[in-house]
Amino acid sequence: MIRELPDLAATEAWARDFARLTPIPGVIYLQGDLGAGKTALARALIHALGYSDVVRSPTYTLVEEYDTAAGMVLHLDLYRLVEAEELEYIGLRDYLQKNALWLVEWPQRALAYLPPADLRIDMSLAEAGAHRLVVHAASPRGTDWLEALTVASAGLSAHA
Repeated sequence: MIRELPDLAATEAWARDFARLTPIPGVIYLQGDLGAGKTALARALIHALGYSDVVRSPTYTLVEEYDTAAGMVLHLDLYRLVEAEELEYIGLRDYLQKNALWLVEWPQRALAYLPPADLRIDMSLAEAGAHRLVVHAASPRGTDWLEALTVASAGLSAHA
């Protein structure tokens, strides 16, 4: 699935559509260059799942935990990770025991330590500052989500 999100409102709308699929538990890898919109998408999804407070970027803490109305969300940003083994020091094994939605930015920096993805979202900048999402299913759960998103998108197009 390819989706262009021209602005923050479109990103938030996509996140609301996805949140309706009850994506907890699950694992989403957010991939793309700096400025591609990974954190903005994660923030929109965390809010869409019912978290009303400030969503902080985990750039320096590596992981932020959010107790949303839908359940636990773990937001990881591994950009500043020097060695994948650093995840052991932040207690990654404890997080693996949680029934949560994992949103992982820069997963390629620690794939051996992370749970496998259900969805991979490759993000890039498109024309005029828009963000492009290319969403790939990576598990049966991810396939179900992607099919539901495709149906929801087709329904929205038919009503437009």
